[in-house]
Amino acid sequence: MSKHPTPAAPKPARGGAAPAASNGVPATLADELRPGQSIELLKELHILTREGRLNQDSRRKLKQVYHLFQFIEPLLRALPEGGRGATLADHGAGKSYLGFILYDLFFRPLGAGHIYGIETRAELVERSRALAARLGFERMSFLNLSVAESGRSAELPGRIDVVTALHACDTATDDAIAFGLAKQARAIVVVPCCQAEVAACLRSTKALSLSRTPLAELWRHPLHTREFGSQITNVLRCLYLEASGYQVTVTELVGWEHSMKNELIVARHTGQKKRAAAERLHELVAQFGIEDVGAARFPL
Repeated sequence: MSKHPTPAAPKPARGGAAPAASNGVPATLADELRPGQSIELLKELHILTREGRLNQDSRRKLKQVYHLFQFIEPLLRALPEGGRGATLADHGAGKSYLGFILYDLFFRPLGAGHIYGIETRAELVERSRALAARLGFERMSFLNLSVAESGRSAELPGRIDVVTALHACDTATDDAIAFGLAKQARAIVVVPCCQAEVAACLRSTKALSLSRTPLAELWRHPLHTREFGSQITNVLRCLYLEASGYQVTVTELVGWEHSMKNELIVARHTGQKKRAAAERLHELVAQFGIEDVGAARFPL
């Protein structure tokens, strides 16, 4: 036995970089990151500090990323050949936070597949293009288009496997659903945000057939009108997807971006169009006097 104890590993200086493990991942992060995950990407997304550290806020962001990924990864793996060669369109991509994470954790290890980030702000599109080039994420494309324009764009393939739209405002969520149906998507994942169209209709018509019933109390106050309008909109979206041949699950996207708009709608294509869903959709539209919205957004 040696007379001299083995010296302890030196601790990093305060504010310095954490010691790296053999795979290049800081040793202090090895248990918190997915295998093979890009440290440089996490720094660019401000999930890690420039020194490669996690603070309380960035640890919460990382948890949110993984929470969202766990909803989408099974949809990709359920595709033919386990998702190899999959195409995904992310609408209202913003800084393409979601697209980059999905590419890094799923598409990059497979060495196949393609992600399209669709965003109206040109400066964010250019920034995403530059970051993808810098990281070598070559199967990512970023298009300066609205959701509605993307459905007519020749820059996108005729079929897209998975469509996502997180916090696409107001009717942009409906445009994303229409895009998914037109592209014969196998899965559609949306987190609706700021929908106001139905609320405006309720304010103008006051759902005349129900105005003399106690149900009118549901939209008597402006705040309730807005929230009730959002609720009805999402119910109609779910019925529309079911009537179009999708199995729909509604759940919470807990904590994502600290948003109160936290409803996650996941639709998986089955090909079995539910006639009862179409009938209920038409009945609700008629009962609440929002036929114009129904015709424009949910054409059946």
